[in-house]
Amino acid sequence: MKAIIARQPGEADVLELVEVPDPTPEAGELLVRVRAAGVNRADILQRKGGYAPPPGASPILGLELAGEVVQAAGDWRVGDRVMAVVTGGAYAELATVPASVAMPVPAAFTDQQAAAIPEAFLTAYLNLFMLGRLQPGETVLIHAGASGVGTAAIQLARVAGARVLATASSPEKLARCEALGAEIAISYLKDSFGRVALEATGGRGVDLILDFVGAPYWSENLTSLARGGRLILIGFLGSSKGALDLGPVMRKNLTVTGTTLRGTPLEEKAALTQAFVEFALPKIECGELAPVLDSVYPLRDAAEAHRRMEANRNIGKIVLSV
Repeated sequence: MKAIIARQPGEADVLELVEVPDPTPEAGELLVRVRAAGVNRADILQRKGGYAPPPGASPILGLELAGEVVQAAGDWRVGDRVMAVVTGGAYAELATVPASVAMPVPAAFTDQQAAAIPEAFLTAYLNLFMLGRLQPGETVLIHAGASGVGTAAIQLARVAGARVLATASSPEKLARCEALGAEIAISYLKDSFGRVALEATGGRGVDLILDFVGAPYWSENLTSLARGGRLILIGFLGSSKGALDLGPVMRKNLTVTGTTLRGTPLEEKAALTQAFVEFALPKIECGELAPVLDSVYPLRDAAEAHRRMEANRNIGKIVLSV
């Protein structure tokens, strides 16, 4: 089969479309003919040598896919259309998927639309509800609101009855955040999100923050949180290291949680997938929730897709068509 690999760490030019052996599914795994694969920041980190696949994962890039089952397991049948988060291997013509984390593709969706769902929406669902414990009537601040996860999180928080604030950069991205359900969209290039968050809550602060930036936002995140608030660290686009004042964590009784979906044990991923399917899939099928598809590139142009994401030009998901 054809697949995208990086023979050595480096910039996008190291990505190559090559012939590799077909994967062999283990017990309880599907073999899926990949039709589309989502592009994620984690793929870029792996390409650069900063995010090694977990033990046993495919060294091929790609953490989410949509396609058809060609070898079945569990309750799935050959020919079923599925979408799923995987630990690696999605940038390829064939991939293995644990049957317990596969989800049915909504009938009206293209493969490209389906591939824009798994990583973004499952990450958002996990961090908003299972880890963040977001409740109706609470206020959540979502950083990188125009990203794949950000656009999913805004929608999920909105349908759950929460008040949503989001940060983004350009006027176009800010407008998209508002269109998706953010009550206030904050330009992190022009405004202090901490000041805006406090003003928007009458000085109380927000209940939950989803943060992709890391250390550079630490102080202002803590300022933005209400007493008993929760900070969920999803990424470190800024940096993972810095001089951090822990005082507000104690004074305000805050909870700080870090997470990565890729390293979550399979049993927990299966439980997350089932919870997401029950809560969100009907809303996706009826159009109440929708993936935001930025652009689609053929698999051979994976390097161009990476460059677009690295340049921070995308609104929503970038997808590779296989």
